[in-house]
Amino acid sequence: MSERYGSLIVLLASASLASCSVGPDYRPATSGDLALPSTYSDGSVAALDEAGLASWWKRFNDPALDRLVERAISVNLDIVQAQARLRQAREATIQAGADLLPTVSGSGRAGRNVVINGKDSSSFSLGLDADWQVDLFGGNRRAVEAARADEAATGYDLAGVRIAIIAELVTNYVQLRLAQEQLAIAQSTVGYQRDNYDIARWRVQAGLASSLDEQQARTQLAQTEASIPEIRTGIRNALNRIAVLTAEAPGAATAALEPVAPIPAPPTGIAAGFPADTLRQRPDVRSSERDLAAATARIGVAQAQLLPSLSLSGSLGTSALTTGGLFDTIAGSLFAGLSQILFDGGARASRVRAQRAAADGAFAAYRQTILTSLEDVENALVAVSSADERSAQLAIAREAANNSAFLARLQYQSGLTDFQTLSNIETSLLSSSNSLASSRAAQALAVVQLYNALGGGWQTMETNGTGA
Repeated sequence: MSERYGSLIVLLASASLASCSVGPDYRPATSGDLALPSTYSDGSVAALDEAGLASWWKRFNDPALDRLVERAISVNLDIVQAQARLRQAREATIQAGADLLPTVSGSGRAGRNVVINGKDSSSFSLGLDADWQVDLFGGNRRAVEAARADEAATGYDLAGVRIAIIAELVTNYVQLRLAQEQLAIAQSTVGYQRDNYDIARWRVQAGLASSLDEQQARTQLAQTEASIPEIRTGIRNALNRIAVLTAEAPGAATAALEPVAPIPAPPTGIAAGFPADTLRQRPDVRSSERDLAAATARIGVAQAQLLPSLSLSGSLGTSALTTGGLFDTIAGSLFAGLSQILFDGGARASRVRAQRAAADGAFAAYRQTILTSLEDVENALVAVSSADERSAQLAIAREAANNSAFLARLQYQSGLTDFQTLSNIETSLLSSSNSLASSRAAQALAVVQLYNALGGGWQTMETNGTGA
């Protein structure tokens, strides 16, 4: 009898596994389906440097920055949370796969029968029960397909968090170095302006100038000194943010960054590759594509609920008055049941329509993510080009303003010009110095924006089955 039951189970299992799954099969869209442009608008046709993209921050050649990024990758709490979500998604895939298999439970019982004025007796029993919901129409297999796609999407979400944290860290590091340079400019300017103030007072005392010069010099000096606390606040804010990004409490953790260091020089000649490269490298695009695959698979899950379901259950059991006789007689049973929902008010059919709508929405979200990614790259390419051009012109302006200020100081000390002329020229020098520093930082930040838009920083990450 057991052989007949075994043959029946094997036959039904084979039929289940061989049957076709209901619902549409997911087919990834091609570049032609998505109508991607062949190149970016800057006309570049250079291939994407994928090795450089993976660790792009190292191209700034700043060891302090490298150490910060490596620490953030290891301990940043946003990344830790994303890693936990990925582990949850993996367990969900395991749970979905378990629905394809039978559930088996065992039981055992022992008792003592007490008979008054009679002979006591013992009883023992063992039992084994199994239930299996046969996946006749592939609904459970579609659920596994959806769970695997969700897991992959969650892996790409982790990659997206990682590249965002790297970009934010590098941005704050550049802003820190910019603020430090602006502080140095302001302090140097205060030194010049204090000398001008002393000269103006001497000239007034000597009767060579009016007190207006002294008051103008005093005003200019005070205004520059007033800007220093705000710059120091910016430095502290950047340090505090860097500490949090590296999972440390603000304060002493970033003391090593307080000594002044130059704004990191960005790499040049970055090749953006082709739009198709961007879709392959951007984790948000790949996550959106996996969301679409999951939504498509869930159409089959919903359709399978409209069809009949087959369940198998069986049991084996034995009982005896002694433990030695438990296996003398074993009895078993096997039952098969077929059920079909006849009326549910249209709920299941509605779920199919709802899931089709969800798949349509997922496809629209996928296309929107693609367009946004292409927009990000185009904007970043323009930002890099504009920052380079602006910085070149501001360097010329800074040199001219410095020469003018040097001549104006000499002329004022010699009485050949008035203080208002000197004040205007030195104000222009301060402005051009700050503008040049800001433009150099903008060059670095534009490169950060470009690498972020290209999806750099996660290519060497262990994805463990996310399809990378």
